[in-house]
Amino acid sequence: MKLKKADILKALEKISAPGDGQNIVESGAITNIQVFGDEVEVDVTIKNPSLQAKKKTEVEILKCIHREVYEKAKIKVNLKVDAPATPKVNQIKGNPIPGIQNIVAVASGKGGVGKSTITANLAVTLAKMGFKVGLLDTDIYGPSMPIMFDVANEKPLSINVDGKAKMKPIENYGVKLLSIGFFTQPNQAVIWRGPMAAKALNQMIFDAHWGELDFLLLDLPPGTGDIHLSIMQSLPVTGAVVVSTPQEIALADARKGVAMFQQEAISVPVLGIVENMAYFTPAELPDHKYHIFGQNGAKNLAEDLDVPFLGEIPLVQGIREAGDVGRPAALQTATPTEEAFEELTRNVVQELVRRNTDLPPTEAIKITTMAGCAAVKKK
Repeated sequence: MKLKKADILKALEKISAPGDGQNIVESGAITNIQVFGDEVEVDVTIKNPSLQAKKKTEVEILKCIHREVYEKAKIKVNLKVDAPATPKVNQIKGNPIPGIQNIVAVASGKGGVGKSTITANLAVTLAKMGFKVGLLDTDIYGPSMPIMFDVANEKPLSINVDGKAKMKPIENYGVKLLSIGFFTQPNQAVIWRGPMAAKALNQMIFDAHWGELDFLLLDLPPGTGDIHLSIMQSLPVTGAVVVSTPQEIALADARKGVAMFQQEAISVPVLGIVENMAYFTPAELPDHKYHIFGQNGAKNLAEDLDVPFLGEIPLVQGIREAGDVGRPAALQTATPTEEAFEELTRNVVQELVRRNTDLPPTEAIKITTMAGCAAVKKK
């Protein structure tokens, strides 16, 4: 039997379009009909994206044509969803930690660029400026903060807060500190898969009594991997600081670190790039600068990526020695090292103020389709 397009349109007028007060022909939901003998192909567009709505529309079209036109018609329904775009509201979806105003992640594309040293000195400089500061060492496999703060032998105590047992962070130099290093032996290797590491981080984040903080600094592990995603899935990170040396190899990885935060699915504002080990000045030649790892590499990278350049930290033996003995070099007074870290810290605070003025709160991201990602359970 040869079917007619007009008969099919007339039959489909008996199907109402939900919410429109019209039938699916009048509403424009039927976008095309093709007839080939007893074969019918119907293109239809609906606004409801639910599986139930799509199935119901398809079944109604099949039944209507079979009932009103030809019961043995061979029908194909091509269904498309054109849901109205909902404005994206940048809300905090994760549970923020009560009392913490800003969460700043300090990251690097690769290891060995001095990221933990920068984080430790940034923390103590913020504390010297009068801010309330916390530091979470999120490097599960290579925690270094307990040594840098001279608290390697300390153990966090359990305290009762509103009827719940909470960890009390270790405090030194005005900085509250938590690290997996407090819970392992110095010669003990942490051999955990992603979910186990994420669970440990979850406990240090949400089962700790941080109190009132202006800043919580996150010392991220090197690279762009599972721990980074777990952190950003559990916390609305205010902004990120990326550390690099001027060396081309380090810059290539720093570029990837910036790109990670700028991905649409993550969208954490990058406060800027720090150039560590920028130059070496011998004590006997204070006016000389030797650019051992290259010159202005991170500064040029910041310009290329259109992100702020936060400052440069020189390659100074005293910075390394201070970290090894557990007293960050920024605690020294009236030294070029103190001045460098103070300038860096002022720039970070300035960019953070600008970010909070110009941008809405960061979302805690939700990633469900990437293989190998360990989700952090929300409290």
